[in-house]
Amino acid sequence: MDWTSPIWYASYILVLIGLAGFGSHRLLILFLYFKHASRRPRPAARFGEPPWVTVQLPVFNEMHVVDRLLEAVAALDYPQDRLQIQLLDDSTDETVDICREGIARLNRRGFDAEHIHRRDRTGFKAGALENGTRTAKGEYLLILDADFVPHPDMLRRTIDFFTDPQIGLIQTRWGHLNRSYNVLTRLQAMFLDGHLELEQTARNRSGRFFTFNGTAGIWRKSCIADAGGWEHDTLTEDMDLSYRAQLKGWRFIFLNDVETPAELPVDMDGFKSQQHRWTKGSIQVCKKVLPAIWRSKTPLYIKLEATTHLTSNFAYLLLICLCFLIYPNQQWQPDFGPFTYYIINIPIFFFSSISVVLFYVVAQKALRPGSWWRELPYLPLLLALGIGMSINNAKAVLEALFNHQSAFVRTPKYGIAHGRRHDWRKSSYRAMKTLTPAIELLFGFFFLFIVVEAAMRANWTSTILLLPFPVGFFYTSLSSIARMLTPQDASLRKSPVRNRTP
Repeated sequence: MDWTSPIWYASYILVLIGLAGFGSHRLLILFLYFKHASRRPRPAARFGEPPWVTVQLPVFNEMHVVDRLLEAVAALDYPQDRLQIQLLDDSTDETVDICREGIARLNRRGFDAEHIHRRDRTGFKAGALENGTRTAKGEYLLILDADFVPHPDMLRRTIDFFTDPQIGLIQTRWGHLNRSYNVLTRLQAMFLDGHLELEQTARNRSGRFFTFNGTAGIWRKSCIADAGGWEHDTLTEDMDLSYRAQLKGWRFIFLNDVETPAELPVDMDGFKSQQHRWTKGSIQVCKKVLPAIWRSKTPLYIKLEATTHLTSNFAYLLLICLCFLIYPNQQWQPDFGPFTYYIINIPIFFFSSISVVLFYVVAQKALRPGSWWRELPYLPLLLALGIGMSINNAKAVLEALFNHQSAFVRTPKYGIAHGRRHDWRKSSYRAMKTLTPAIELLFGFFFLFIVVEAAMRANWTSTILLLPFPVGFFYTSLSSIARMLTPQDASLRKSPVRNRTP
């Protein structure tokens, strides 16, 4: 036996134990979710008179969806004389004219609506929200990203929770306008359902910290001010402000039964840019607020949960390490006998893989009780996509760790909803080009070689367990490459498609 084989094997097992640790946390979330299932939030009282609400709509180059957003906000079932609409526009393209026309249309209908256009994008979304809050008339601020379409009863179902003066935020659960548009949107919906239905509900009802999701939530303006206001030294200003506010003693409420639908990215590059921003921002917030969390007087169980939440994206670094350790382990794994092999590997496999499957199955059963089983065939692809995204997201983690500065990159939206087809591939809105797809393609070929070699040795267990690796890397790389090769349509750059809600 080669003297290096125990080293390779030990490194391989340590990485798997780390991944199993993050997987076991999902089991804790499931436990908390079921334990507190009956603790549904209820308003402490009712407002005698509806309070002033300012609806803040931060947009940047959203020509395909801004009309739809404005029409949805205008349809909110809330007294018009108690509603202010701020369109916080940082756009540099035709969106500016669409915004101006849309606000003029609302003004003619009697709405208190304002188009606030910044030529200087300082602070990006956080800067736009900070700028709008200075002139906001409402004590309560409903924030909606451009791709969201709130139901008319959203404010009616949420505003009364603020009768409790300690409540600083009400967060609603995201829905999905285009869930079944393609395989990617279906997989994203499953990812988000797990986070929103299980994680947010479990954290909130068990008394742990949870965070604003950046949109589809209502803030108390005085809570924002007390927490120090919007800051733009991270890419996830929502998570940053959430932790600072809760450390100040403010309480948040998550309403999993109030859904606010949104459009999911339909192309791989858009999904990657969104995930890169969220992953990098979470590590930036981790570096910024984790020391303050541990210095605070909050209970230990809250500190531990916050730590796990803020460090969860380090799992992508472990996944990349695993990619480099699989082949050496396949070649030079020590022979400890079958009994020892299974004693070591079965628990690790359960906590690192089976726990993830259980997590997403439970989320689908909770949200889609009559049709959850239809999502089961997508679970292997879900695992493969998570693996394929590891290079993109590990890069984001490293950028945050080494303080590499980058701009707030918007996720392209095309106004696609309810299965409606749209020629989005020719749109001028595209994510930034990187070398990531080329690296993913190389990883795909590498793992295809490993899978084929395992099959030729009749090692069917390894063949099946490793198959998600080439599938995931080929899926993420080839989808991006195909998007790069699609020509843009000049007519779409000049004549944006307007999508208005009927």
